[in-house]
Amino acid sequence: MEIPEKTRQELIRQAFAARERAYAPYSHYKVGAALLCQDGTIVTGCNVECAAFGVGQCAERCALTKAVSEGERTFSAIALAAALDSAVDLAEEPYPTPCGACRQGLREFVDPEAFQVIMARSLTDCRIMSLEELLPASFGPSAL
Repeated sequence: MEIPEKTRQELIRQAFAARERAYAPYSHYKVGAALLCQDGTIVTGCNVECAAFGVGQCAERCALTKAVSEGERTFSAIALAAALDSAVDLAEEPYPTPCGACRQGLREFVDPEAFQVIMARSLTDCRIMSLEELLPASFGPSAL
């Protein structure tokens, strides 16, 4: 399912706004995510680091956990915005991609062929891939 341009830009805007709320005192790599629910609701999340590194949470799983805790179970897309605090030109930054744990967490709730991952450096500079492309031959609920 193709996400309309207006919706895609709103997702990216909200991901950048969520990035500003990130807590990343160790890596200085702030990430914001905006998750589009099937009903059109947008739920945001940001990364939250912890001195005990493994306890931190990625932005994608933050948004997913918030959405699920509010009763949402079906999703269409997620937009990501990320950069180091010291980044001067985001066009020089790599496109932000979800880590393996976030890919698997999203896989639990989405159709991987239809779910879009929007990796943004700006409102107009983004890369869009399906979750299937990012997590081929995935293991999901239908395998049980």
